[in-house]
Amino acid sequence: MSKLPNVTTSIFTVMSKMAAEHNAINLSQGFPNFPVDERLTDILAKLTKENVHQYTPMAGYPPLMNQIAKLVQRSYNRTINPNLELLVTAGATQGIFTSVLALVKTDDEVIILDPSYDSYESPVLLCNAKPVRVALNDDYTPNWETIEKACSSKTKMIIINNPHNPTGKILTEADFLQLEKLLSKYPHILVLSDEVYEYITFEEKHISAHTKDFLLNRCIMVSSFGKSFHITGWKIGYTIAPEYLMKEIKKVHQFLVFSVNSISQVAISEYLNVLDVNLLGKFYQEKRDYFQKLLQNSRFELKPCEGTYFQVASYANISNDDDVTFCKKLITDHGVAAIPISTFYSDHKDQKLIRFCFAKDDFTLESAAKKICDI
Repeated sequence: MSKLPNVTTSIFTVMSKMAAEHNAINLSQGFPNFPVDERLTDILAKLTKENVHQYTPMAGYPPLMNQIAKLVQRSYNRTINPNLELLVTAGATQGIFTSVLALVKTDDEVIILDPSYDSYESPVLLCNAKPVRVALNDDYTPNWETIEKACSSKTKMIIINNPHNPTGKILTEADFLQLEKLLSKYPHILVLSDEVYEYITFEEKHISAHTKDFLLNRCIMVSSFGKSFHITGWKIGYTIAPEYLMKEIKKVHQFLVFSVNSISQVAISEYLNVLDVNLLGKFYQEKRDYFQKLLQNSRFELKPCEGTYFQVASYANISNDDDVTFCKKLITDHGVAAIPISTFYSDHKDQKLIRFCFAKDDFTLESAAKKICDI
């Protein structure tokens, strides 16, 4: 009997497979197609001949852990103890999975805000716990009244994703004030803050859970070098949590992966000496602005994008098809792949919205936009 009976092939795999079969331009899956920074690839090439190919310590390569602590200090003015509060993970998804597995028990409840990343629910189910899916407002702001109504003595954790995939929305100071009020009423609830797009925000800057004192002793922060440095295939991220939580997370991590790819950890530790992470937002804002300009004469209505490298668009003026059908026709009839937003909801709420990934080179964006504007 399956432990995950309702889990099927992910929509990302489905759309990417269809895109390949129909030779369509793939703006569905969230991976960049432009070259990695030469400084990083040069470091990697150099390291291949050095003695960096064996296991690192379970929690991470010590120089990288020190670099992460410095990065958190520079970015958020937070001091962490890398030996006690930090874990290098095989991608952010492993950090999320491991944290849930370590901290959530049978019959606990975990609040997930829809539309949500599809990897949140599965570890909850594997814990024999209950995912409680709560929809965001139609403008993708949190409905704190609805969230509070979903909380109870059984609620173990709330998962927040900021900046938000798939919508590009970012949380505001007002949201954190509401979260603080909520947690003051429920002192047993933990927060898992998925911040993998933390350095990819635009006009309004990212507000991290790292900056909120009321969260520091009850929050697990998950970050991704793969997303930040457009090296998604490296599958490397990190998780930060207070010592009493990190002890439990490390217990699961050591039996799940034990340690993370050694050469990538060494390479990133050196790369952080030469990289200015504050330039990442500017880089992707130029991508967003260019993609929006290319689509300005299309029949799609582009929704606000405050962060991430995803653009949500409404096709309500184009078709009455549900969003899954529309995305399949977009591939077969027009040669462009996107993701239907309904697949991020537990109830498959269909608002005739789809998600494009604009983390692509200009030629790809231009080629896709020409096809989109012809619809």
